[in-house]
Amino acid sequence: MSKPVLSILADILEERKNSNPENSYVASLYHRGLDQILKKIGEEAVETVMAGKEEDANKIIYEVADLWFHSMVLLAHQDLRPEQVLAELERRFGLSGLEEKANRK
Repeated sequence: MSKPVLSILADILEERKNSNPENSYVASLYHRGLDQILKKIGEEAVETVMAGKEEDANKIIYEVADLWFHSMVLLAHQDLRPEQVLAELERRFGLSGLEEKANRK
């Protein structure tokens, strides 16, 4: 069985922590710090909303991929893995959205 793409990407993002920021976009994000990573996520979120508003499937896919990618950079920066996010989504199966929201601390 092959490794899931999110796990492969997470491994690569982890490796980039030790890369030269002049040679790696991801390393440059890590080097510039949390605020830059968060800024990129915000930019990608806005671009995703705009693509959704245009109702262009290809643009939506492209922008969501960028949003997921930069969210994964944040996860790696915080020493978290996509498997942890997937486990949280799995935990929510069977709960209504209203029930899940009411159970938040």
